[in-house]
Amino acid sequence: NVDDGRIDWTQPAEFLDRLVRACAPAPGAWTTFSGERFKINSARISDTVLPPGALEISKRAVRVGTATQALELGEVQAQGKKPMAAADWARGVTFEPEARPGA
Repeated sequence: NVDDGRIDWTQPAEFLDRLVRACAPAPGAWTTFSGERFKINSARISDTVLPPGALEISKRAVRVGTATQALELGEVQAQGKKPMAAADWARGVTFEPEARPGA
């Protein structure tokens, strides 16, 4: 079921890391961003701590807060696009100050 792969950023990082791995490659773990469905093909647990759903974007990484540590996104796939590194995706997106995945 595709809904089984929906990411709830209020869950712990360990749970979400396992969800991403379990859903790859199909049906894929996913969230929404700016109203668009967005697949997360790989991620890893970061040492960074952010509020659930909060984004931290740098030149080399995109991190999203969870109930515990942040998840650093690896490969992502915006709807209708090819898979790409999360940092490359982030360079091509305009972020509103309060933008959060799942919203």
